[in-house]
Amino acid sequence: MRRREFLIKTVHAGTALAIPVVLSCSKEDDDDDLMQPGESLTIDLDSAQYSDLKNAGNAVTINNIIVANLGNEKFVALSAICTHQGCNINYNHSTGNFPCPCHGTVFSDSGSVLQGPATTPVKRFTITRENNVLTIRG
Repeated sequence: MRRREFLIKTVHAGTALAIPVVLSCSKEDDDDDLMQPGESLTIDLDSAQYSDLKNAGNAVTINNIIVANLGNEKFVALSAICTHQGCNINYNHSTGNFPCPCHGTVFSDSGSVLQGPATTPVKRFTITRENNVLTIRG
């Protein structure tokens, strides 16, 4: 094999190996770990594990879903996985939004991006309350 052929094959092989690594750096549109349509999750606010959710400003993360009590009997359930690079988002009651501690993205309670670098919203789930039981649907 001549030197030129060797160099061309080496560059092509290196490029083929680098492409999957570059493409896997982003978490945009990655909902594989979330509840799917038709699935549901129930949370009993009377259980010791979730009783803090009865108080406005508190939030819990269950199965990659963050559930927050926004106050005034309003609850929200969002994907807890930031669409930028997959860090877990938090709930900030004083600002009413969901910041990502890794790179500064901020999401609204509807899941939309208020501040980047993420460009894709997080998924919002349907949540209903009957007495002290929350039901979240995919």
